[in-house]
Amino acid sequence: MAAMMAPSMAPVGALYARTVQTGRAPRLAAFGLSYLVVWAAAGIPALVLATGLDGLTMGNARAGRLALAGALAIAGLYELSPLKQACLSHCRSPIGLLMHYASYRGELRDFRAGSHHALYCLGCCWALMAVLVAVGTMNLPAMAVLALVILLEKVWSLGAPFSRAVAVAALVLAVVVAVAP
Repeated sequence: MAAMMAPSMAPVGALYARTVQTGRAPRLAAFGLSYLVVWAAAGIPALVLATGLDGLTMGNARAGRLALAGALAIAGLYELSPLKQACLSHCRSPIGLLMHYASYRGELRDFRAGSHHALYCLGCCWALMAVLVAVGTMNLPAMAVLALVILLEKVWSLGAPFSRAVAVAALVLAVVVAVAP
């Protein structure tokens, strides 16, 4: 998961690094570590879900297809939601967040800043990660496609329309997966 999210976190991390003037290494480590902590915490329910899905779908192709169709439908609907768009707008334009982080004081400021940004990132990507759980968490082609989708949604100038196209594609795929034998 860290490898998938690193490309989409890199632009904000690089921008944040430019704002750090003193004690760079530990401060940037705290920023990056907090990001990993948030995603690791999100990974625990995902692991439980993946384990449960494996138990339900092992040897039952129809159940596996329906689980994938459900994950695709949820992802498609979430891609169109105002919450997804709000989170994505913060990730696409982090300058406002960086100005907000400048007001953080104390030893945990960089950890707090990284956590705050990671929560927006989680808000952008959790539904796409649910698709990964349904497809199989070690499915390298699916990981690559989802990492590219996440990166394009966040950094591409056409990220907003691309997000809507991803939503439509996910909803269409949900129907196809549900009805195709």
